Amino acid sequence: MAVCEAGNGLAPAAPDADARRRRRLAWALALLGVLGLAAGLATGSGGFSPAGLLEELRGEQAGLILGEIRAPRTLGAALVGALLGLGGAIAQGLFRNPLADPYLLGAAAGAGLGVVGVLAGASMGGVVLSLATVAWLERVGLVAAAFGGALIGVLLTLSLARGALHTTRLLLAGVVVAVLLGAASDLLTVLSPDALRGKQAFMLGSTSFIGWSALLLMAGGLALVLWLALRLARALDALTLGEDSAASLGLDLARVRLALVGLLSLGTALAVSQAGLVAFVGLVAPHLVRRNAPGAHAWLLGASAAMGGVLLLGADVLSRALIAPQELPVGVVTAVVGGLYLFLLLRRQGVS
Repeated sequence: MAVCEAGNGLAPAAPDADARRRRRLAWALALLGVLGLAAGLATGSGGFSPAGLLEELRGEQAGLILGEIRAPRTLGAALVGALLGLGGAIAQGLFRNPLADPYLLGAAAGAGLGVVGVLAGASMGGVVLSLATVAWLERVGLVAAAFGGALIGVLLTLSLARGALHTTRLLLAGVVVAVLLGAASDLLTVLSPDALRGKQAFMLGSTSFIGWSALLLMAGGLALVLWLALRLARALDALTLGEDSAASLGLDLARVRLALVGLLSLGTALAVSQAGLVAFVGLVAPHLVRRNAPGAHAWLLGASAAMGGVLLLGADVLSRALIAPQELPVGVVTAVVGGLYLFLLLRRQGVS
C-alpha cells in the first residue's frame, strides 16, 4: 500500500513522477499515431478532408485510392519516421551527444552518391530520362542504389576509423567520408546534368513511392533493429557513464560500438532508400522524448521510434495538404518545422 501506519516509522511512498510522465507520453504517442494514420487516409489531392474520405469509402475506387495509394504511403511515413527516430536514439547514445543524428557516419552521402550514380549512368548510357523512366528508377533502381550506397558509406567510415573503438575518430571519419562522397556526387551531376532532377527529388525526401512490398521490408527491418537495440540498451546506459566506467563494468567497447554502428546503418539505409533524405526527425525525436519523459535507453529506444513515426506522419499530412493539389517535399517540411523548433528552444535557453 502507498500509505503506511504512523506507528511503523515509515513515510508514505513517494509517487514516481518520471514513470507517470512515461506512461502519459506513451498514451499520447499512441493517440497521435492513430490520429495521424486517420489524417493520412483523409488527405488526398484535394487536401485534408474527412468528409471526402467517407465518400471515397463508399465509392468504387476505394480499393485503389485508399488501399494502393494512401494507405501504403501513410504507413510508410510512420515506418520511415520510426526507423529514423530509432537511429537517432542509437546515434546519440553511441556518441554521447544530443546533436547526433542517423546520417553522421556517411550513410546519407553514400545513398546520395548511389542515386546519382544510377541516374548519371542511365543518362550517359543513352537512356532518355522521361517521366516514366524516372518513376521506374525511383521505384526500383534508386531504392537498391540508395541502400547499397548508404552501407558502402558506413563501411568506408569504419575503414577510415580503423574500426569502432574510438568514438571521436569514428565521428571525424564520418565527416570526411560524407564530404568526399558528396563531392563525388556533385561531380557526377556536372558530367550528367540530367541526373540533377532525380538527385534533387531524393535529397528533398518523399514518401509518395512507398508500396506494400516496401512496407513489409521496413516493418521487418524495424522489428529486427529494435529487438537487437533493446538487447544493447544496458550497454548504451553504461556508455553514458563514460568509456572508462563502461570498460570497468566489463563492456567490450569495440564489439558493442561495432554492433551499434551496424544497427544504426541498417535502419538508416532502409529509411533513406525508401524516402530519401528526411531531415531533423532522427535528431528531434529522441530529444523530445528525453525532454518530456526521460528514462533509460530501454525506454528511450522504443519511445524515440514511436515519436519519429508520429512526427513524420504529421509532416507527410502537412506536405500533402498545405498547397493541395500540389505537394511539398516531406523533407522540406521536417526541416522547416524541426529547424524552427530547435531555433526557438535555443533562444529560450539562451534567455533563461
